Amino acid sequence: MSESAALITWADFERVDMRVGTIVDAQPFPEARKPAIRLVIDLGPELGLKKSSAQVTALYTPETLLGRQVLCVVNFPPRQIGPMRSEVLVTGAADAEGRIVLATFASPLPNGSRLM
Repeated sequence: MSESAALITWADFERVDMRVGTIVDAQPFPEARKPAIRLVIDLGPELGLKKSSAQVTALYTPETLLGRQVLCVVNFPPRQIGPMRSEVLVTGAADAEGRIVLATFASPLPNGSRLM
């Protein structure tokens, strides 16, 4: 654990609603301050389609993102990013060169599945 990370309780963790979704549309997002791709993610029948902006252009193109399942935080407040309102946070981690690698799954899961 890093020195800056404070311990949280199980109740704190349960408050973060993370769901599986499939990217159904991905477009370049030139209006964003940093290079990004505009995403539409299918989060299943309960949550439906949600928009997000992802700064993942170092490793992904819009074409390589279509159909990819990702892990999203769905209970953050929406955030205005340029002309778009981002509704969910797509998760990932930086590799050794600082490029964002999306959090994905080893096997397909139903859209809307909650991270346990």
